[in-house]
Amino acid sequence: MKSIEVVAAIIFDGKGRIFATQRGYGDMKDGWEFPGGKIEPGETPETALQREIWEELETDIEVGQLLQVVEWDYPKFHLTMHCFWCMVKHGRLTLKEHEAARWLAKEEIDSVDWLPADRQIIDAIKEYWNALGQ
Repeated sequence: MKSIEVVAAIIFDGKGRIFATQRGYGDMKDGWEFPGGKIEPGETPETALQREIWEELETDIEVGQLLQVVEWDYPKFHLTMHCFWCMVKHGRLTLKEHEAARWLAKEEIDSVDWLPADRQIIDAIKEYWNALGQ
């Protein structure tokens, strides 16, 4: 089975919300995910994430702590996804590849149809919110 290694940005704002995007292309079109993409040869996960977010959203982010690494088997490939907490440094999160996006608060996080791999980190995000008393 083919393996793909990617990065995902858990972008949060000052109101405690996270940014979710809806895929606009491919086999998983219309599924919701955390933005990011493939790690290119010679890139660190952090560098790849900064590049991908710039390419997809025209936004410069600050990559923070690694939240979780998700291993997930899709029918056609195995995915390794490095998920990092991130904040916007500069930019307006302009959608270039996704068809929609939403800022989700704790009570809204289950309101979108997450892709299976992305769904694996929702519990970790909820635990973080609970630790903050949100």
